Amino acid sequence: MTQPDSLLETAAINDVRVPALLRQYAVHGFLVALACAYYLLNAQILLGHYDLGWHLAAGDWIRDHGRLPLHDPWSFTAGDKPWLNLSWLWDVLASVIFQHAGLGGLLSLTVICGGAITFYLASICLRTGASAAAACIAVLFASLLYPAFSAFPNIYLAAAPNMATMLFAVLFYGECLGRTKRVLLLPLVMLAWANLHGGFLLGLFILGVFGGLALRKRDWAGFSLYGLATAGSLAATLINPLGWHIYQGVTSTMGNFVQAQITEWWPYYRNITMPGSLPGMAYMLAFVALELRDRRLGVLEARLLSWLFLVLGLYQFRYMAFFFLFSAVLMTLHLDRLLSPGLRDPRIGRSWLAAATLAVSALSLACWRAAASPLELPQMLSRQDVRYLQSHFPHARLLNHWNYGGILIFYTRGTPPLFVDGRAATAYPDALLHDYFQLSQPEVDEAAWNRVLAKYRIDTVLWVKAHDALRRYLVGRKGWKEAYDGQYASIYFKP
Repeated sequence: MTQPDSLLETAAINDVRVPALLRQYAVHGFLVALACAYYLLNAQILLGHYDLGWHLAAGDWIRDHGRLPLHDPWSFTAGDKPWLNLSWLWDVLASVIFQHAGLGGLLSLTVICGGAITFYLASICLRTGASAAAACIAVLFASLLYPAFSAFPNIYLAAAPNMATMLFAVLFYGECLGRTKRVLLLPLVMLAWANLHGGFLLGLFILGVFGGLALRKRDWAGFSLYGLATAGSLAATLINPLGWHIYQGVTSTMGNFVQAQITEWWPYYRNITMPGSLPGMAYMLAFVALELRDRRLGVLEARLLSWLFLVLGLYQFRYMAFFFLFSAVLMTLHLDRLLSPGLRDPRIGRSWLAAATLAVSALSLACWRAAASPLELPQMLSRQDVRYLQSHFPHARLLNHWNYGGILIFYTRGTPPLFVDGRAATAYPDALLHDYFQLSQPEVDEAAWNRVLAKYRIDTVLWVKAHDALRRYLVGRKGWKEAYDGQYASIYFKP
């Protein structure tokens, strides 16, 4: 008789543990499901990164040849300039996923990455000891705001290598805040990060901030922990096919004159859209007000990183996403002091479980809607546009618009060879980029166009259809012909 009683007792204990576990992660489930549902409702935007095409083509090339290309294989203008592909591992992974699961697989990868960021951010905020309600509000705002969908194409959760930087930045931040021996595992994360995206320098910066503040506080144990993690992470960055040249690739982008031409490097005010930017602006104002109201609350490292990336984000828009993520800890603590004491009652765990159930239902509907909608590559060029170009001008000396470069590489694989694309200074000489950016203005600089057309012996131009000033210049003044007037682009050729 003792054995059945023992089995019954074990079953009863397990029945208690399972609901307790569900209640423990109910907040996580609610946040992840709600955030992922929001991301899926913006499914086409997640696939809208202008460089997605060349990333997929690069992954195909690396898989076919078993190595990284030393020079760009698709253009006629790169010359002997080395191509420093900082995202080669992401390109290969994306190529494999696209081959077997198509755009739906890339979309799933992106949403899973976004869900992992939300889950881990929730864990960080709940570890502060604040109420679940405060953490939920702060993390939900961060999860909805950092992708910056309203500032398209400058989005920070997309089928692109920067998803690795968003995820690993939160991981480094959370582990450093937790200050456990798991920090010593961060070099393993850095090993992957350095091969996935050039944003890996952010991880070294986060470690440096925590290590520097530990030294200032004469916290020798913490300083040693962060110092070892920094040394290991620095060594891990050199384990890649490019070796130390990986830093050459990073510096060719950061601080390069090309930044002035790329919108994600522009100041925040130049990326404001109305009314889409209003929630983010309201969040920033609320953060500043709460910080000024209680300047002693919170963790010094979190405060320093939050304020630093707020200032950097106002200076260059791409950093604002990190402000939303890093400030979630401080917002959790501030909100916890403002909320009703009743919301801190641990007995409301069942309410979170019900909320998570509703959020999962919303996620299911979002999945159904995403599955029912056709997924497409960024609609900069149509297949018809590209087919006409290839069939009528296969050997053209082509001058293409910058934004067309990535999708053109995906469809044509260099037939005809292109002029430029979003890889910028990592693949093209500075002289060529200087020449191109003289042409990318709304008004046509005839002297610049004449010089570039002659210098590179251009006989075909693929440009934005709506650019009427260019049409008047090429057709009206230069005597060129408009061979094709497509949905998105026009093709001009020299008779």
